[in-house]
Amino acid sequence: MKERIHEKFKALYGEGGRFFASAGRINLIGEHTDYNGGYVFPGAIDKGLMAEIKLNGSDKVRAFSLDYNEAAEFGLREEDAPAQAWARYIFGVCRETIKRGGKVEGFDTVFAGDVPLGAGLSSSAALESTFAFALNELFSNGIDKFELAKIGQSTEHNYCGVKCGIMDQFASIFGKKGSLIRLNCKTLEYKYFPFNPEGYKLVLVDSCVKHELASSAYNKRRESCENAAAAIRKNHPEVEFLSDAKRVWLEEVRAEIPEEDFLRAEYVIGEVQRVLDVCDALERGDYETVGEMMYQTHFGLSRLYEVSCEELDFLNKLARKMDVTGSRVMGGGFGGCTINLVKDELYKPFLDAVQKEFTAKFGHAPKIYDVVVSDGARELK
Repeated sequence: MKERIHEKFKALYGEGGRFFASAGRINLIGEHTDYNGGYVFPGAIDKGLMAEIKLNGSDKVRAFSLDYNEAAEFGLREEDAPAQAWARYIFGVCRETIKRGGKVEGFDTVFAGDVPLGAGLSSSAALESTFAFALNELFSNGIDKFELAKIGQSTEHNYCGVKCGIMDQFASIFGKKGSLIRLNCKTLEYKYFPFNPEGYKLVLVDSCVKHELASSAYNKRRESCENAAAAIRKNHPEVEFLSDAKRVWLEEVRAEIPEEDFLRAEYVIGEVQRVLDVCDALERGDYETVGEMMYQTHFGLSRLYEVSCEELDFLNKLARKMDVTGSRVMGGGFGGCTINLVKDELYKPFLDAVQKEFTAKFGHAPKIYDVVVSDGARELK
């Protein structure tokens, strides 16, 4: 990928520049907990985005996307926003850096990525984080890593129309090889935990389906969680988010809230505890417990939170049947991937069975992605 980028860069702009990269991400456990003030447990992966960048002495950015085979040129003022969706990410990072007092001047760039699109691995966060990190280095702005993650998040909010949480950009900026990051979404406190599953592989199985309910259903679940938290707060004023509540406090208000709200809240309170249990298990090197927690999360997402779908439940049941250590839907749900913790000796039989049985049932093959927990945003020397 680096050679392809460099060849195009030389053809378009002459002499080469500096290389920067950042990563897509997985989330091992901790789903739908972010907007409830709970924990998430992401890590950067060995698939991401790479860019060659050089200052051009003007007030214009000239960018070329190898993946779209398309060029864009834009200025750095608010009214200069480019038409292309991919270029708005770079423009947004420039604008958000400037808003924070950072210096940004014209530059040339060619970039490409190998994050599978639509698989829930956050290719957009990889793009934002690459450029946020690069501009900070190129102009010696001295912006701290937290703020770099927020630059990516604000880009999504203000220039791309997506009201996302902080997890994707956080993982992409803070990612560290061989470690997952427990992030408290309320306080933004974080801690690294070792993740070196010798004898296991981390495999994503992409169902290649996306069901349409996603955005309206997401909002509805968010509402349910807020309703449950408000009911609990009447008895326990210290409950700011659902993640602050205890299971027994939810039971106290069961008669006062719709059953649907109760089930959603039951899942979230359980999931917050599962993240903590997985962290404890990793410190002991106990991957069997990690796997069991993943299965429990899938059950909760499917039966209590109801964001799974037939294809994902099928993949999860097949993993259980084949003694895969852990498996669950990853991401918002209604399609996308399962994340699977698979013993080396089961790896080939599991993937063979997935390809054969899923294709026979649903009429199309799933896609398979092996992932390794890797470093986040960095300069490539």
